[in-house]
Amino acid sequence: MVSDRNPAERRGDLSPEQQAWLQRRIREGAPGAPGDARIPRRPDPGAPVPLAPAQERLWFLERLHPDTSVHAVPLAFRLRGDLDVRALERGLAEIVRRHEALRTTFAEVGGEPVQTVRPDAGFELPVEGINKRMREAFAGDLDEYVRLRVTEEIRRRFDLAAGPLVRARLFRLAPRDHVLVLTAHHLVIDGWSIGVLLGELGALYAAFAGGAPAPLTEPPIGYGDYALWQHERLGRGEFDGAVAYWRRRLAGLEPTRLPTMTAHPAEGAGRGGSRDVPIPPPLAARLRELARREGCTRYMALLAAFQALLARYTDRDDIAVASPIAGRSRLETEDLIGFFVNTLVLRTDLSGDPTFRELLGRVRTVALDAFAHQEAPFARVVAAVQPDRRDGQPPLSSLAFALHNTPRTPLALPGLSVDRLDITPETVQFGLMLGVRAMESGLQGRLDYDAQAFADDDMERFAGHFRTLLNAAVGDPDRPLSALPVLTPPERHQLLVEWNAAPCPAPEHRTVYALFEARAAQTPGTVAAVGDDETLTYGELNRRANRLAHRLRRLGVDRDVVVGLCLEPSPALVVAMVGVLKAGGAYLPLD
Repeated sequence: MVSDRNPAERRGDLSPEQQAWLQRRIREGAPGAPGDARIPRRPDPGAPVPLAPAQERLWFLERLHPDTSVHAVPLAFRLRGDLDVRALERGLAEIVRRHEALRTTFAEVGGEPVQTVRPDAGFELPVEGINKRMREAFAGDLDEYVRLRVTEEIRRRFDLAAGPLVRARLFRLAPRDHVLVLTAHHLVIDGWSIGVLLGELGALYAAFAGGAPAPLTEPPIGYGDYALWQHERLGRGEFDGAVAYWRRRLAGLEPTRLPTMTAHPAEGAGRGGSRDVPIPPPLAARLRELARREGCTRYMALLAAFQALLARYTDRDDIAVASPIAGRSRLETEDLIGFFVNTLVLRTDLSGDPTFRELLGRVRTVALDAFAHQEAPFARVVAAVQPDRRDGQPPLSSLAFALHNTPRTPLALPGLSVDRLDITPETVQFGLMLGVRAMESGLQGRLDYDAQAFADDDMERFAGHFRTLLNAAVGDPDRPLSALPVLTPPERHQLLVEWNAAPCPAPEHRTVYALFEARAAQTPGTVAAVGDDETLTYGELNRRANRLAHRLRRLGVDRDVVVGLCLEPSPALVVAMVGVLKAGGAYLPLD
């Protein structure tokens, strides 16, 4: 999942004056920014070229987890109506011909990965029907059949060296009911590319079904031209300044670990889970208005709320979140299919219990600086920072945020009703990622997470806490972060009412240690405290607490005297607590 547009470039989030200032700030701050010269075409399109910087890291991850489908990018559509299968196949074939990334294979030469564009050899769309035996096996439940077959298609491994790295399959459920599944490897496609592909497929299908020629102009460059250009820029040191900025910015960063984590997320191989995070239209409208007033984008406001919640969960004020971005800063790449994604790490200081309004200012500065240095390849940033890579978790941050702020391109095929099928990712790139999609009706969020590191119930609560905090922050941005509620109304009711529905009257005129002494007298041989190397009965614990109490009294401990306790959790800690109470003082646990 990647941001469809750089948040600083999203029209409509800022006034024209703010947009102009924001663009100027990014241009002025971008070290080594390319000039107006176009990306040149390479002389031999069939010769191997190096991988683009963004591809290098993905190639490495693929080698680490070759038996997973983590890098498969799937699309599935239900097509109802009179489908022209031949026109659909011709449209897909034309897209593969136009975009050389979809004809690319990967191999190692001299220990280094390279990519080679295969000559156009056409494209086949296999059609699979559903026979009587299958219908009987699924008892007419076509939705379950579709789900299983789509899952099987996605799980098929790609051979990077042999290709192809894009495939399609058409399932014929009935004469006027089909399911189209498109799957590509992430090395040759990204989120932005999906919009390009669907737009072109709609135009090509309409032309071919109507007997017209292909209506599209040729792309100005191929992805290999871009990859070679980026590689040469690296060799000239054009990214060195930006990499140096990130080295300073991320120095000393410690990975954020949520208390609900049951295991460290594994980079690029986590078992996927997802939860929707609906953001009602009224809340989305108020959020947008607050962002406008503060000179921010919705991206910045949502990121601020996400980081504020992470700070509450972790009790830390140094919060870093990864943010995948489109990485298409050149006009030549706008309508190109390929892998351009880069990742920024947005590190925000939340110290001093700022108000949400103050946090917005901090996040705005962080985001502007980050996008001014966005061209530094993430793999080079990781190499420069050299973070602790224990347990194979994602580098720098396993937590991520993205705003998809361009309209989701629909697949429009004339004469057909087209429904895009939602596919829950089987594997995830990050431990936890909050993705928010901007739509005409408002905002729709979704949590994608490593189901081996997070429980589904915990993620359901996290989603509710995010909505609660966001609503409170937008409603009163001048409240300190610590005063913003996170519990949902049902959770507050459970905590304050349900769990306190049957009060237990405390014994009158009896102290805690007196109650303990009475229990020790009744069952002196019953085990009271168990530690790693020690077990104490009630009788033994009471005798040791008495000896400690006498010692403390001789040292002056009495009423209104506070005694600090600095002990590991153990039976000795329980002895100390009871002994201080017996002496008449109060204990203060110290970390």
